[in-house]
Amino acid sequence: MKPAPKWQYDEMKPCGVDFTDIEEVAAYDIMHQKLRDYARSSEGVMQRLGLGSGSIVIDMGSGTGAFALHAAKKCRTIYAADISAAMLEYCRQQAEKQGLSNIVFCHGGLLTYEHVGDLADAIVCVLVLHHLPDFWKQVALKRFRTMLKPGGRLLLFDFVFPSWEENSGAKIEDWIQAVGVTANARLAQEALIFVRDEFGTYDWIMEGIIKQGWISSDLYLHTRMNKDLDCIANN
Repeated sequence: MKPAPKWQYDEMKPCGVDFTDIEEVAAYDIMHQKLRDYARSSEGVMQRLGLGSGSIVIDMGSGTGAFALHAAKKCRTIYAADISAAMLEYCRQQAEKQGLSNIVFCHGGLLTYEHVGDLADAIVCVLVLHHLPDFWKQVALKRFRTMLKPGGRLLLFDFVFPSWEENSGAKIEDWIQAVGVTANARLAQEALIFVRDEFGTYDWIMEGIIKQGWISSDLYLHTRMNKDLDCIANN
């Protein structure tokens, strides 16, 4: 990873929850596995992107390997990129336990990851883009284009806020409380930190960033409060 310009946003500094301790990372993974089926959601992503045994995929913001570990069982090569060395080490340990040798672990992020292998068939970016301010979100999307084959696809999944909501404060309070009831107090605290400290943005801003950073006639955009922005675009 080459040095970044001094004016570039430092994505390596903690934004929101700080996952630098591997024990904290392990606890995070255990908690999230109770809330969602990693294998099922990964299979859904692979089907939507048309991935198979010959596919090369970049998992941008791979975390503990929720997608990478499952995709590696069915794809040619997975490049797992993350700014958290602890997350990558945890994922590496899980890969070794499962006998997976086709995951390339890369310490880097949306602005700093440098792809040096064959161009990818797809990039998967799940709940990561909101760690960047809006200007840098578009910079990241433009960088993605250079890493994909012609016809390559991007799957982007993230939170956005609806511009039409008149009482967003109350909605946010309700959402954080609902997370605590559905999951636990720890995840509710993560939701609070997301709203307070991270860079979630409005639906219309995110839509503009995607359209300008990723010009495509095949663009699906969906936004819902407390849900997601779910976007697939072709290169």
